[in-house]
Amino acid sequence: MLMIKLADRLHNARTWRFVSAESSARKARETLEIFAPLAHRLGMNTIKWELEDLSFAALYPKVYEEIVRMVGERTPEREKSLSVIRNQITEDLRAAKIKATITGRPKHYYSIYQKMIVRDKDFDDINDLMGVRVLVDSVRDCYAALGTLHSRWNPLPGRFKDYIAMPKFNMYQSLHTTVIGPGGKPVEIQIRTHEMHRRAEYGVAAHWKYKDQPNRTATGPGSPRDGDMGWLRSLVDWQQETSDPGEFLDSLRFEINAREVFVFTPKGEVMALPAGSTPVDFAYAVHTEVGHRTIGARVNGKLVPLNSELNHGDWVEIFTSKAEGAGPSQDWQHFVKSARARNKIRQWFSKERREEAIDRGKDLLTKAMRKQNLPLQRLMTHDALAEVAEHFKYVDISGLYAGVGDGHTSAQSVMERLVETLGGNESPEDDLTEVSIPTQVSKTKYADSGVIVRGVGDVWVKLARCCTPVPPDPILGFVTRGSGVSVHRTDCTNVSDLKDQPDRIVEVDWAPTQSSVFLVEIQVEALDRKSLLSDVTRILSENHVNILAASVHTSNDRVAISKFAFEMGDPKYLSHVLSAVRRIDGVFDVYRTTGNRRRS
Repeated sequence: MLMIKLADRLHNARTWRFVSAESSARKARETLEIFAPLAHRLGMNTIKWELEDLSFAALYPKVYEEIVRMVGERTPEREKSLSVIRNQITEDLRAAKIKATITGRPKHYYSIYQKMIVRDKDFDDINDLMGVRVLVDSVRDCYAALGTLHSRWNPLPGRFKDYIAMPKFNMYQSLHTTVIGPGGKPVEIQIRTHEMHRRAEYGVAAHWKYKDQPNRTATGPGSPRDGDMGWLRSLVDWQQETSDPGEFLDSLRFEINAREVFVFTPKGEVMALPAGSTPVDFAYAVHTEVGHRTIGARVNGKLVPLNSELNHGDWVEIFTSKAEGAGPSQDWQHFVKSARARNKIRQWFSKERREEAIDRGKDLLTKAMRKQNLPLQRLMTHDALAEVAEHFKYVDISGLYAGVGDGHTSAQSVMERLVETLGGNESPEDDLTEVSIPTQVSKTKYADSGVIVRGVGDVWVKLARCCTPVPPDPILGFVTRGSGVSVHRTDCTNVSDLKDQPDRIVEVDWAPTQSSVFLVEIQVEALDRKSLLSDVTRILSENHVNILAASVHTSNDRVAISKFAFEMGDPKYLSHVLSAVRRIDGVFDVYRTTGNRRRS
């Protein structure tokens, strides 16, 4: 059933370009969180890679296109180098009398993007862009080929991995090494048998297809063990005992990305737990009631704290309480690693200790408000609390208190919402929305803003900074108190408030002269790299742009967001400037902004 679901999602992903962007983005995010990691867990890398690339293209189309472009630009040079490497490997293995198939490795764009983020590397620093795969007939030939290749090229220290002797959880087996190839460039090489390659590509499907072949031995480092898919069997048991589909889905997101540690029960049975698990995780894996009643643990014959981290091969024994009111501790939620333990603890507190959670929530909220010297009686009315409970999606006020007590919602956020509900924090008004109307427009020195007021001569006109209008944007004027006429874009966020005073709205027209100067703000989005800011400012300077302000922020996914404010005499030249910036390597989007809005 899982393989059918994966195949169905892959088929749907191939048609995302025909559905709305909102729908495809929602499904792509779900695919990256659930389906692609699930395919990885099952060893079905061919499906995993395609799902990731399709999801990447749907979620971040411009970043995807930029990486595709950068890979494409470097392909001819890379293929030329790989051709030389393949020929040298073929000659060396033929001399060693090792029969082998030498191929290149396909480049997956999402994988490249993830390595840029996780390893904090520039695009050109990713080693496995130069990758070769060597397929041989036997495990013996794998190690023989490795020795042959290391005799030609020096391996990079710390870059050798033996997944044949120690397979991954999804049955993946291969030898990985990175060597200093021709020209001093790193080359990643994978060496595996043809059977290992089938499992690497198709995972559990290949395992079930080939495991019953009559002449195939079931032992040795080149064969998967029967216990390799134990995670899949435990997943089925787990799904049967979890009644809430949402809870199961949230826990699955965690489990499919977790590494594992193997420990022993007192009877010598092996139990797999997420890496970093504690005796409490072990107790809940044995049975829910054992977890609830846990009071102590012994690991390898020694008493240990319940938050001690378990290691491979530990023998674990749990001590339980026979008291009628025994139950878990709130503190356990801070150190348990398994989704099962976390969910069971949460369920216990929500069902068995609801009243305690309500009292605790009331106390936390009261303390938070007293700390801020807020009036309890005025803020904590029934109507106000009911409105806040509805805002946080709780059924009633008791549910809100219980949520605060269980730590699902912070007392600080509830307090802030109460204050906001009763109008505690009013946003300051801009001077453009002053309510008093002058009897006549003050005649001050005329500034050349490039705008004239219909029917009025010498009047002070200024361009509003909240939306930075430039020709030929549709505009309107607003008579301010003592500051002349302020000109806004008709779609400015402040216009809705200004139109409440229609007698202060005046008609204006663009009339730029040679001395007119307009403020323009743009945003540049690019894949972060060295000298990016220098390249952007250089291009702006070459286009005779006078930069007034600049700010740069780099997100966790290595996307650099740069904002620039500059003056221009002729806004028609802006499209040329944007095109020049867009041609910079790594830049995937650049556009004009007006306030908080994007302009094409």
